[in-house]
Amino acid sequence: MPNPSHLIIAPILIPLLAGGLLLFFEDRERRLKDAVSILTALALIVVAFVLLKRTYPAAGAEDGRIFVYLLGNWPAPIAINLVLDRLSAIMLVLTAVLGLAALIFSIARWQRAGAHYHSLFLFLLMGLNGAFLTGDLFNLFVFFEVLLAASYGLVLHGSGPARVKAGMHYIVINLAASLLFLIGVAMIYSAAGTLNMAHLAVVFGELDGDGRAIAEAGAGILGIAFLVKAGIWPLNFWLPTAYSAAAAPVAAVFSIMTKVGIYILMRLSLLFFGSEAGSSSGFGSEALFLAGMATILFGMVGVLASQAMGRLAGYSVLVSSGTVLAAIGFSQAGVTAGALFYLLSSTLALAALFMLIELIERGQDPAANVLAVTMEAYGEGEEEEDPATEEIGVAIPETLAVLGVSFAICGILLAGLPPLPGFLAKFAMLTSMFNPAGLGDGAIRHSSWWLASFLILSGFATLIAMTRAGIRSFWARIDGEVPRVLLVEVAPIALLLTAVVVMTVAAGPTYRLLEATASDLHAPQAYIEAVMQALQAVPNKGEIAP
Repeated sequence: MPNPSHLIIAPILIPLLAGGLLLFFEDRERRLKDAVSILTALALIVVAFVLLKRTYPAAGAEDGRIFVYLLGNWPAPIAINLVLDRLSAIMLVLTAVLGLAALIFSIARWQRAGAHYHSLFLFLLMGLNGAFLTGDLFNLFVFFEVLLAASYGLVLHGSGPARVKAGMHYIVINLAASLLFLIGVAMIYSAAGTLNMAHLAVVFGELDGDGRAIAEAGAGILGIAFLVKAGIWPLNFWLPTAYSAAAAPVAAVFSIMTKVGIYILMRLSLLFFGSEAGSSSGFGSEALFLAGMATILFGMVGVLASQAMGRLAGYSVLVSSGTVLAAIGFSQAGVTAGALFYLLSSTLALAALFMLIELIERGQDPAANVLAVTMEAYGEGEEEEDPATEEIGVAIPETLAVLGVSFAICGILLAGLPPLPGFLAKFAMLTSMFNPAGLGDGAIRHSSWWLASFLILSGFATLIAMTRAGIRSFWARIDGEVPRVLLVEVAPIALLLTAVVVMTVAAGPTYRLLEATASDLHAPQAYIEAVMQALQAVPNKGEIAP
């Protein structure tokens, strides 16, 4: 199979060129913009799956292939490089699937609610793909700013006082995080003299004294910036409000933006500090584990306390992020593999849930829902009905039936119930924690009991909250009308839930891929060697050093 050559940069160039092209057309040319955006998203899916396939091991080999693309063919050490491995390819696939689903959902109404929606959305996809592919800290900052700049416009898309207020909080918090990002990058460069991530992994092991202290301080500041984006407690107060106030397709694609911070933490902590002396634990893993547990607890309380379904979904994002962050802090390859499985399934479920909530709430009066909750709490408002006039066997409208089934699937996924991937992911994490040697041997760490307890409790809390919300929305008597739902709005939700079902059916191959990806993360020497050899060799233009 030939090397992917320039295909590595395609996930960045395709949305960049398409988004720039759409700026030259007026917003009233909606059909053209819809068509270009959908075709772009389809192209990204094809490219992402091709790149993922290329990272599979060659015949007779066990290790996955890593490709390095030198932009402009500049020599070392100033070469700007993109790096494709199994983890980045998986994240590209996830981004492309979410992007296609959200864009299809937008066709019905949301793309008409503001200017340049499609361009902003495509620039956001470009920033996400660039962040997953880049092998350089400064260019990571550039792509980070690109996706944030696009998200600023998208979070305000559709106007409204609540959206503007939440959007302004979102913008201020992320600007502060960007400042921390830049400070951390500057400190690391002052100590190490390079920003190439693989080169930094080599240099960090050679630093000592003041240089080491500055580099670690810079890494700590950098970590805080990423943790803000990942939604870790106590830096996540802004997230539930911002995500619940955003337009449904925007909130759906935002569900992967918290995973950008998690991806970078996972990548850099193990790359910079996990490769030292064969260590498999990243920088500050104990603090990350404790903060992840606190995030799960905070998310659980928020999920149980939420009356509005939008805030329920927002706090579910925090539970998802906290679970993955705590698993990363656990610093064990098997747990990381289960966490990656959970990351994929929970992200797809959350994206589907955000779009689903918008459809469910169309036929409901928010004020009436709050009043119903209050009357439930005080046991008021229950009236005895005349059996003669009581309706028996009232048929559920088809629209509500479809929405109800989809909502139930999302609830099963987020609660981690069998047989869907949420359960399989948690089971994989629990198996690795309590059977680390794989043969019934090995000491069980005290932290295993804490993490296992929080995984079970968070699933139980989510099950209670989702069941309560589902009963109020579908089984209780509703005074509102049945929402008018278009096929183009149901299709993307079905796409995401179908992807989850495919993951369930192909759980064996999927988990083996994620297990190999986790092993690569905890043993990053192959990544470092691939990049360093490419920088030293400086191949001819168009070539790729594997």
